[in-house]
Amino acid sequence: MAGKMAACAIRRGLLSSVSKYNKKHTHRILSIVDSSSGFEVYRPRLQCRACGLAGGVQQRRFMSSRPEGKILETVGVFEAVKQHGKYETGQLFLHSVFGYRGIVLFPWHARLYDRDITPPMSDSKPEPPGAHGSKEVKGKTHTYYQVLIDTRDCPHISQRSQTEAVTFLANHDDSRALYAIPGLDYVSHEDILPYNSAEQAPIQHELFERFLMYNPAKSPPFTARDTLKAWQEKNHPWLELSDVHRETTENIRVTVIPFYMGMREAQNSHVYWWRYCIRLENMGSEVVQLRERHWRIFSLSGTLETVRGRGVVGREPVLSKEQPAFQYSSHVSLQAPSGHMWGTFRIERTDGSHFDVRIPPFSLESNKDDKAPPAGYTF
Repeated sequence: MAGKMAACAIRRGLLSSVSKYNKKHTHRILSIVDSSSGFEVYRPRLQCRACGLAGGVQQRRFMSSRPEGKILETVGVFEAVKQHGKYETGQLFLHSVFGYRGIVLFPWHARLYDRDITPPMSDSKPEPPGAHGSKEVKGKTHTYYQVLIDTRDCPHISQRSQTEAVTFLANHDDSRALYAIPGLDYVSHEDILPYNSAEQAPIQHELFERFLMYNPAKSPPFTARDTLKAWQEKNHPWLELSDVHRETTENIRVTVIPFYMGMREAQNSHVYWWRYCIRLENMGSEVVQLRERHWRIFSLSGTLETVRGRGVVGREPVLSKEQPAFQYSSHVSLQAPSGHMWGTFRIERTDGSHFDVRIPPFSLESNKDDKAPPAGYTF
């Protein structure tokens, strides 16, 4: 892969353009490298290797202008987007929203509960007590992937997506201690822009060579080592992605993915921990900013807690057409094996007016085997 590639927000129009373009053509991924300042910005452009002409998104610009001192360098070759089936272990990709380089470790088959779709009454999830609305939501199977993020791209996405979002409970007496595996993420199938590279180590990550080996006879040419298979099997209960919840309010889509982390004993009581990953995405053209959060947390023990505060994880992200998404993870603990969470985000428009965006209700379930503590980064 020639030269460096920093991250950007690649609009979904690119995804459809690649999939519709003639399959006999292949496309080089081009990046802009600032040779004078050392800082990089990335703008994808498609160029057909068969005919040498710019492809289906020739007129689509991802920067307002081409800055001086920047050159285009080839960093890989786009592959056809998979409309059906799944990507295999070792598939290189660009994230279609956050723009980072990554590689697929293995897939997860989740149940997606999309409140924007009006379903029949069967195969639905009931509302938690006190949740907003009364809509029952039908779930459908959806593929996500456990991936590694190229560490070279982490500094460029850190303001839009946490790169230490996958956390575990520590294996010692401190019931509140957590540790993270940097550069590990969950990516939805439609966010994958597949590409290939001639490099034997196209992704820089400390786990890349421990989890994957180069095998030019395979396609993709990176196969799972026994280390990856053992790590996946050992950590399956704590990594598994089972339910995804989604809802859109006034063009702001909120996606929530909860993960059970385990149980610890503290002061002669059991404390159950969950991690939840939230992605906000501006589906419209109006610039908005997240100002406040309002959570309602219901525990099976009968308690209902209200949490209000400024922003999320210390930030008040702006969602614009150029940078439409923000993703973060947080944690919650209950002194009961299950519960529910729901709430709203207070969003501000450029004229100073506000509106509330609904956070879809989701369950906190502890249906995993607590006798096997998470192995985390052990191999």
